[in-house]
Amino acid sequence: MIRGVLAGFLAYGLFSCADATVKAMGGSLSVFQIGFFLTLASSSTFGFSRAKSERWADVFRMNRPWLVFLRAFTGIMGGLMAVTAFTTLPFAQAYAVLFLMPLFATMLSIPILGERVGWRRWAAVGIGFCGVLLVVKPGFNALHFGHLAAALGAVFAATSMIVLRMLGPTEKRISLLAVLYICAIVVNGALMLTDFRPITQMDVILIIFGGIAGGFGQIAMLSATRLAPPDRVAPAQYSQIIWAVILGALFFNEFPDGIAAVGMGLVVLSGLFTFFREEQLRGWSRRTFLMRNRP
Repeated sequence: MIRGVLAGFLAYGLFSCADATVKAMGGSLSVFQIGFFLTLASSSTFGFSRAKSERWADVFRMNRPWLVFLRAFTGIMGGLMAVTAFTTLPFAQAYAVLFLMPLFATMLSIPILGERVGWRRWAAVGIGFCGVLLVVKPGFNALHFGHLAAALGAVFAATSMIVLRMLGPTEKRISLLAVLYICAIVVNGALMLTDFRPITQMDVILIIFGGIAGGFGQIAMLSATRLAPPDRVAPAQYSQIIWAVILGALFFNEFPDGIAAVGMGLVVLSGLFTFFREEQLRGWSRRTFLMRNRP
């Protein structure tokens, strides 16, 4: 089980490296170009993600195709919002807002899944929002579209998670992944034509590195969930806050102050409490395909 948990930490470390390349490309490429080229590069590792029991012919053999395509839509929109957030906000600040995802998932589970939410999880939601306020500091720092994009990214990611709960084990992994990749490439490829910018040699290097890091992050996550129970792997996601601080300081000259550090800690604590409470009550990780919600 320890190897599975370590593989989970490796996966989220690779995801953070991929996100750092997104931030690095923000000044030269459009959001849609970044989404298109990184998804295309990441898809080069897709074959390693296919379960041995699944065939390529199974990609479009779906039991509930409308839900699969809804998950693809929310994944694409969440990815575009996340790219916007990473390219316009400090790295750690973007993660703090995006990590509102489990709190939004808690709220959306009430009208969509008919779940009851007790006072403990509502308290966790409140603590998480307070943590984000400490990180963002509205009134002291100017709010702009990047903050809204990060919040919308969290909402779309939460919706994607709810859809995955509804799908449960009824769909094959290859269908969930392939439909997301194909739709992301088509949508971003069409939209990037409206704002296409010249690609430099450095952009190519970043695209290859980011795509490979994201793709092998998916593979590491699959290995993690094979070696350890999902409820032991999922909390490793919050290590991305630490990666954000390290990568932000090393490559983007970003240093969160003490108040922001406290805020990030509150966001992590509220998210972890929400996860473990959901696991205790409903065992959601055993019914949900635990993968990254954006390509």
